[in-house]
Amino acid sequence: MDDDTEITLITCSGISNTGKLTAKTGEMLMRRCPGMIENCISCRIDPDRLRLILSEAEKIMVLDGCTDCCGRKKVQEHGYDADIHLIATENGIVKNGMEEPRFDEIEHLTLIIREKIR
Repeated sequence: MDDDTEITLITCSGISNTGKLTAKTGEMLMRRCPGMIENCISCRIDPDRLRLILSEAEKIMVLDGCTDCCGRKKVQEHGYDADIHLIATENGIVKNGMEEPRFDEIEHLTLIIREKIR
C-alpha cells in the first residue's frame, strides 16, 4: 500500500462479541497507526454521514465481525466497496454470542490488520 494513503476504517460494530471486537480493534488501530488510519467509524452511523465520509475516503477498509458482512453491505448500499475487507471469524476469532471481546482477540486482529495495511 502507498505510505501516503490514509485509510477510512468502517466497522460493523454489532452487538455480538465479534461486532464489539471490530469497534474495539478500530479504536486500537487509531492509536497505533496515526497517519495511516484517518477515520474509524461504525457502519451504523447516520446514513447521510456515512455517505459523506465514504465520498471523502482515499482508501476504504471494512472490518466485519462475521460472514454476515453487515459493514460491507452498508458501504455497498452507498455505491462503494472496500479496498480491503477483513472478517474477524475468518481470522481466528470465534463468534460466541454476547460475550465481551478479550484483549488477546483485539491484539490478534490488530496485528493482522497492521500486516495487511503495510
